[in-house]
Amino acid sequence: MMARISRGVLAFGTATIALAGCMTADAKAPATATAITPKEAQMGAEYHPQFLAEFGGAMSGPQASYVEQVGKNIAVQSGLGNAREAFTVTLLNSPVNNAFAVPGGYIYSTRQLVTLMNSEAELAAVLGHEVGHVAARHSQRRQQAATKNSLLGILGAIGSSLLLGDSQIGQTLSRGFLQGSQLLTLKFSRKQELQADDLGIQYLGKAGYDRRAMGTVLASLAAQTSLDARLQGRNASVPAWASTHPDPASRVQSALAKAGTTSTGVTNRDTFLTRIDGLLYGDDPQQGVIEGSTFIHPELRLAFTAPQGYYMVNGTRAVSIQGQGGGQAQMSTATYNGDLESYVRQQFTALGGQNSTLAPSEIQRTTVNGLSAVVGTARVNNGNSQVDVVVFAYEFARDRAYHFATIAPAGSAGTFNSMFQSMRRITQAEAGAVVPRKLQVVTVGRNDTVASLARRMAYDSAQEDRFRVLNALGSGDTVTPGQKVKLVVRAR
Repeated sequence: MMARISRGVLAFGTATIALAGCMTADAKAPATATAITPKEAQMGAEYHPQFLAEFGGAMSGPQASYVEQVGKNIAVQSGLGNAREAFTVTLLNSPVNNAFAVPGGYIYSTRQLVTLMNSEAELAAVLGHEVGHVAARHSQRRQQAATKNSLLGILGAIGSSLLLGDSQIGQTLSRGFLQGSQLLTLKFSRKQELQADDLGIQYLGKAGYDRRAMGTVLASLAAQTSLDARLQGRNASVPAWASTHPDPASRVQSALAKAGTTSTGVTNRDTFLTRIDGLLYGDDPQQGVIEGSTFIHPELRLAFTAPQGYYMVNGTRAVSIQGQGGGQAQMSTATYNGDLESYVRQQFTALGGQNSTLAPSEIQRTTVNGLSAVVGTARVNNGNSQVDVVVFAYEFARDRAYHFATIAPAGSAGTFNSMFQSMRRITQAEAGAVVPRKLQVVTVGRNDTVASLARRMAYDSAQEDRFRVLNALGSGDTVTPGQKVKLVVRAR
């Protein structure tokens, strides 16, 4: 969560909501790709700043330049006119595993997804897949379908309301908690995703890369999805409503089959690892970090702890909290004029959308760890059942407040009481103790083993599992002297 945020939420999931992709047996790739039109270029230019804002901004420096170079080189293979100049390739400062594209030749990959890759060919595969979406005009087609059905536009909901307004408050509440970083890209159909896979594989071959890289990067993504789910105590499968892309595990074999059993193309593995060495891994302290069940923000000087059985996802504009019990929550901020009760009422109005009359049925003042606080509650009809909506706000300064917004089945809002009571200021010493993680590429020594290398990972749990997934090593795979591998270490 950024130090300066104004609104928005984060959809639930990180690695589980990742690389897009598109082709079944009856889906034909376009024989030729037409040049990006001025209208498409204008559309992308309008959306570009919004994506940067939602995903932590564009990274700069040699690592970002390398990603841009690989992306533009693979874009040339698409047949789009003047592709190298027409495409904008951006490395985003985001801790989620995702890549996407919008009309006009704007291609994005998060730094976290890049750290999961193990070769330049895999980076080209991911970016080539996204180029395929642009070449096949998938976003425009999905936008047209959405418009016809009065659904979200090309970027989903980018507005000031936390929950989208519609005629049914239950749908409003449920859909609203999904608005934000992960759902800004309109969901592609499985056919479109597989078609983009197919196009990406074609581009790999034309560029001289190993065509199997599409399958191997999807396999790493599937492994990361499974590991994250296990570490967070949730089901590895991604609900359809919370995913911008199909389950990557179901596409691995398809991608490998299309690529063929052999390849004469290059991977440029060592070059890639050398170029991404030192890349920030996981949360950026400027956006706050999640350590176990605690979120701590050294710049905002706050911390809180999620309820037992719940996990958190840190976004550019908010932190989302979700578990198996059906309740959902997020912590964010909004404009504050010094009146905490008015602030809470404004959040209820925002929750309901522009056409909603949602308001708290009860408001109470309290104090939490020395912070002035106000809590508003309301019970809302949700189809044949009811849900409890709670906004719990805290004043940190005369012009600064933060709040939780939660939704839970009627009678179970108390699930979040421990979290509400855990919000606190942190000391300067606590803030200074927050140290980011980074990627470190090392060469395997004669006496190194998977176990010994994994012990150097900057985690208290699942060190070997994390190391194996990071380096695309199966459960029985070993390392050999002279091989380059990735570690996650503290930045100091």
